[in-house]
Amino acid sequence: MTDAVSRLAAIQARIAGRAALVAVSKTFSAGEIEPVLQAGQRLFGENRVQEAAAKWPGLRVKFGGVELHLIGPLQSNKAAEAVALFDVIQTIDRPKIAEAVAKEMKKAGKRLRCLIQVNTGHEPQKAGIAPEALDGFLRQCREDYALPVSGLMCIPPVEGDPRPHFKALAEMAKRHGLKELSMGMSGDFETAIEEGATLVRVGSAIFGSRPQITR
Repeated sequence: MTDAVSRLAAIQARIAGRAALVAVSKTFSAGEIEPVLQAGQRLFGENRVQEAAAKWPGLRVKFGGVELHLIGPLQSNKAAEAVALFDVIQTIDRPKIAEAVAKEMKKAGKRLRCLIQVNTGHEPQKAGIAPEALDGFLRQCREDYALPVSGLMCIPPVEGDPRPHFKALAEMAKRHGLKELSMGMSGDFETAIEEGATLVRVGSAIFGSRPQITR
């Protein structure tokens, strides 16, 4: 059993079926992902369209039933590729992206689940719609673009207690009748589950330290 597979089993035991595990495979190669697929994991998250496009078509040929989530920021010029490659887009965060994704889904005859990313900490360096702008943006997604929004996603600030952010996101989702809540990562997924997460995004706790990318 590889280290990643044993760590996967440990994470699954801690989740204990209370939420769906999205294994975050960004920066890891197809060869590093394969043992986790062989162990039965089928939900994966990637940050970049281009990186995912280089790995996942081949992996999908070898392993059926994969559900691939885009969990990083999306540029409108990558919307067509994203719709072709992913099953879920968790990072709808502005009208331009919502419109582009809706247009490409219609063109491709596909209906991907979409989550709106909410910047619960009002952090200027992070993507996501401001909490106070969510009501209007969600209405625009539904009425103007007919976008199939199924839930909300957030990445709380690194410093401080993430629980208030998880609570706030859960309250927003409940107010709008949204069933999916993507929140919680390697260091705080158990807290997120306690606050209602249905999807947790765990990467380093499964795959180990990320490779250093040199430029």
